[in-house]
Amino acid sequence: MKIIAFGASYSRASINKEFAAYAATQFDTHEVEVLDLNDYSLPLFTVDVEKELGQPQSAKDFVAKIEEADALIISVTEHNGNFSAAFKNLFDWLSRVKLNMFADKRMLLLSTSPGQGGGQYALEIARGRFPRHGGIVVAHFSLPKFGENYVKGQGITHEALRGEYEAALQTMKTALL
Repeated sequence: MKIIAFGASYSRASINKEFAAYAATQFDTHEVEVLDLNDYSLPLFTVDVEKELGQPQSAKDFVAKIEEADALIISVTEHNGNFSAAFKNLFDWLSRVKLNMFADKRMLLLSTSPGQGGGQYALEIARGRFPRHGGIVVAHFSLPKFGENYVKGQGITHEALRGEYEAALQTMKTALL
């Protein structure tokens, strides 16, 4: 079984990319690949750009990666209560390449942020939107105050939050049996 994981951010120092990669290490009995969105640069989507350029190869390549997967781990980044503009742009291009881009892929959705909200607004948007594109959201978790509650190499340090996270992981692992 193959799992594709990524942080829905183009930031090179993305905490959501780090969080998705950390979560992926918890699935050591599966083949796991962590994607970096910087490998999939795209022009700003408009129908005019699409008419002029067609569908960019990097969008097609990203859809192909998703198609390789049996399951997805996505940690969504929140900017002003929504997806980051860069991820929304990628998502728009993907939907033009393949509207049902997630095609029955089981998903563990995550989010984190430096603040108390933990990216919950973007996570809620993803939970509502991704099933419309074929995703099966099996579990989700939001980690607030990333810098206070997560230590690289150790994981989530806040006991109650770690328990919630581990419950979400277990739900996903059970779904993959």
